[in-house]
Amino acid sequence: MNADLLAILDFWEREKGISKDTLLEAVQEALVSAAKKAIGPARDLRVSIDPKTGDIQAFAKLIVVEEVESKHDEISLSEARRSKRDAELGDEVEIEVTPANFGRIASQNAKQALMQQLRRAEKQLIYSEFKDRTGDIVSGVVRRFDRSDVMLDLGRFEAILPNRERVPTEEYQIGERIRCFVKAVEYGAHGPDIILSRSDPNFVIKLFQVEVSEINDGTIEIKSIAREAGYRTKLAVYSHDSKVDPVGACVGLRGQRVKNIVRELNNEKVDIIPWSEDQRTFVANALSPAKLLAFDPEPDGRRIRVLVEPDQLSLAIGKRGQNARLTSRLCGCNIDIQAEEIVEMGFEEKVAEAIRSFAAIDGITEEQATVLVNIGFHTLDDLLQVELADLQEIPDLGASAALVLESAKAESARRLLKLEETQ
Repeated sequence: MNADLLAILDFWEREKGISKDTLLEAVQEALVSAAKKAIGPARDLRVSIDPKTGDIQAFAKLIVVEEVESKHDEISLSEARRSKRDAELGDEVEIEVTPANFGRIASQNAKQALMQQLRRAEKQLIYSEFKDRTGDIVSGVVRRFDRSDVMLDLGRFEAILPNRERVPTEEYQIGERIRCFVKAVEYGAHGPDIILSRSDPNFVIKLFQVEVSEINDGTIEIKSIAREAGYRTKLAVYSHDSKVDPVGACVGLRGQRVKNIVRELNNEKVDIIPWSEDQRTFVANALSPAKLLAFDPEPDGRRIRVLVEPDQLSLAIGKRGQNARLTSRLCGCNIDIQAEEIVEMGFEEKVAEAIRSFAAIDGITEEQATVLVNIGFHTLDDLLQVELADLQEIPDLGASAALVLESAKAESARRLLKLEETQ
């Protein structure tokens, strides 16, 4: 048993980094309990383990008396002087009280207590090592599943990837190596646990910090992030150096930087958006490629009404409203996206509009405009296509046909000149 015990202590010292002295103390505490059962309630009982040989001895401090009344607390003077020649009445003498069969009992208790104390010491080591590593990325191997939670082997320690921190589109296999974000070190029922995450938005931020040196050195700042893990992430970035394009730096040469991150996220879509202090510009960037027609924020800035063209509404909202939701989170306000209402004119309204358009031309009266529209001329171009002789045959125009046609030509020339001036 002694050799086995020392081998176990050496193994755990190498594998778990827990000192042999700490483990020996844990075993000694357990052996004291075992010794009390084997020996009885001896006074000041202690157990010693030789760190070199593994020999186990039990000792008790007994009071030297002339006549022994309690063998667990007292020792006669003659017995005491066998261990300590100068012992006197009333002295305390430490006597070895190791039972003959203590080795077998000690072996069982030592191994059991060792495992218990080892778990405590290991948990404490977890807390000491990982309490300052919250926010780091670690790599681990999937070892087992506890219901829907994933248990990962980080080498010397085991960590947990809870179901709530998993990406819904990902499946993990035993033996697979995955990277995770250290979200917290929490004290559970059995001590501290390393809580990992792959769905936390900070996991994406950390990946960008690792991949993009300009973010790591502070040249580019990640202003905000919105993520629906497994599907899409929107990241708003800003450059403190006017010479550095924040989006281009994050994308990398031929898109290599963002490709590495997307690969790690199992092809999750990542939108990198230039941040702007101007709220309208920022919202427009976040909703791109959809084009904004109107931007109407409420006074408190918590809700914004955005107007887009009808054919761009589905693009702005996104699949199952995902683009709108992520944009709202990214910008820190509720964004209502609506399509512009296009009112179709009825036949009578179109006729009235055409009459007003002709009547607005100098030289054409409202009566003449009504005649032209009723005949079938609805635009200025329609009127310019007709010959004067054909126009003169219209009874209600007659002699005024020439003036009407000249007025139409003059208006056309005026509009053409105005168009050339604006170009």
